[in-house]
Amino acid sequence: MDNSATTDSLHSDFWRAHRDLLFKASCMALVVTAMSFAIRGGLIDTLGTKFGLSKTQMGVISGTSMWGFGLSIAIGGWLCDIVGMGRLLILAVFGHAIGIVTIVLASGSNAFTMLFLGTLSFGLANGFVEAACNPLIATLYPDQKIKRLNMFHVWFPGGIVIGGLAAYVVDNSGIGGADHNWQVQMLTMVIPLVIYAALFIGKKFPATERSASGVTMAEMFTSCLKPLYIILLICMTMTAATELVTENWIPNILTYTASMKGILILVLINGLMAIGRTFAGNIVHKISPVALLIGSSSFGIAGLFLLAKADSPATAVVAAIIFAIGVCYFWPTMLGVTSERFPRSGALGIGLMGAIGSFSVAIWTPLVGKVFDGGIAQAVAAGKTQAEAQAIGGKAGLGVLLYLPIILVVVFICIFAYDKSRGGYKQVVLVQHQEEDNVAPAAS
Repeated sequence: MDNSATTDSLHSDFWRAHRDLLFKASCMALVVTAMSFAIRGGLIDTLGTKFGLSKTQMGVISGTSMWGFGLSIAIGGWLCDIVGMGRLLILAVFGHAIGIVTIVLASGSNAFTMLFLGTLSFGLANGFVEAACNPLIATLYPDQKIKRLNMFHVWFPGGIVIGGLAAYVVDNSGIGGADHNWQVQMLTMVIPLVIYAALFIGKKFPATERSASGVTMAEMFTSCLKPLYIILLICMTMTAATELVTENWIPNILTYTASMKGILILVLINGLMAIGRTFAGNIVHKISPVALLIGSSSFGIAGLFLLAKADSPATAVVAAIIFAIGVCYFWPTMLGVTSERFPRSGALGIGLMGAIGSFSVAIWTPLVGKVFDGGIAQAVAAGKTQAEAQAIGGKAGLGVLLYLPIILVVVFICIFAYDKSRGGYKQVVLVQHQEEDNVAPAAS
C-alpha cells in the first residue's frame, strides 16, 4: 500500500530493544570505511612521488576501491537473504585487515600491484559494510528510513574527519620518519576496526525487510526493473561521482591551487556534511526528499564551480562550504528514497543503487586523473613551473565534473513534477513479521 505517514511496521519487541546496539556497531564499521577514503586520498601525492606513479596510475588505484565496493555491494545485496547480514560483516572485517596490511607492505617495484590489491581489498570490505548495514537499518527502522540512513551516513563524513585529522597529526608529528610516516597513517585504522569487529561478532541479526514481509525473490527482481527505479540508478551514477570523485581528488588538487593543506578542506567539507546529515530527519519531514535532492544538486553546481576556481585558502573555504551543503544528502537520501519507494526490491535494490554509484566513481576517478595529467603536460609545455602546472591540471580535472549536477537538477525537477501530479511523494510500507529465534549470529 502507499502511505506518506510515519508507520512502524517492524512488529517485533525483541528487535526494537536490540536495534540501537546494531545501529551503533554499523556506524563504527562505516568509520573505518570513511577513514580509508580520507587517508588514501590524502596520500595520493605522497605515494605517487615515493613510488614514481603518475596521476593517472594513482587515479586507477583510487578508482579500484570503488570497483571493489561496487562488486561486493551488488553481490552482497543478493547474498543478504542467503548467508545473512552478520556473515557479510565478518567478510568486511577480514577485508579491511587485509587491505591495511597489503598497502603497508607496498615497496619498490611491487608498489603499484600492492597498492592496487590493498585498495581493492578495502573496496570489497567497504562494499560488504554498505551491503549489510543499509538493509539492516532499513529493516530495523521501517518508519524512519531516510532519517536513520542519513544518521548512519553521518559517520562517512564523520569518519573522514577522524581519518583526515589523524593523518594530519601523524604527518606533522613526523612519526615513523620520512620513509614510514605514511604507513603509520594507514595503521591508525586498526583501532576502529578492532572495535567494530568486537561489536558485531556473536550478535544476532534480523531477516531483511523483504524476507520478513513475505516478498518473493521474483517480486524483488521485478521491482528493480521498474522505470523510476532505473531512472534513480542513472541519477546515482551522477550524485556519487559529484560527491566522491571530487572528495577523492581535492586533498591533492587544492594543495596546489589554493596553497594550503588540501586534507584540511576535506575535513571541513565532511565536518559540515556530518552536521547536515544529523539533522536530515527534520528536513525530510518538512519537504519532499526529491525536493531535497533538487536543492542539493543546485548547491553542488555552485560548489564545484567555485572549487575549480579557488586560488587561495579563503576562496577554497567558501567553495568547500557551498559544496558540502550540496553533496551532504546525496548518498543516504538516494538510498532512502529507493527503500521507501521500492521496498520490495529489498537488499538487492539498495545494493544495486550503491554498486552503480561505486562503479561510476571508479570510472570518473581515473578520468579526472587523466585530465589532470593532460593539463599538467600542456602547462609545462607552455613554460609554466611544476607547481603552476599542477594547479592548472587540477582545476581542469575538477571542471569536467561540473556537468553532472546540472543534469541532476533537470532530472530531479521532472521526478518532483511527476510526484506532484500524482498527489505528492509517497512511501510504500511493508508489514514485517520478524522471528528472533531463527536468526543465526554473525559468527559462532
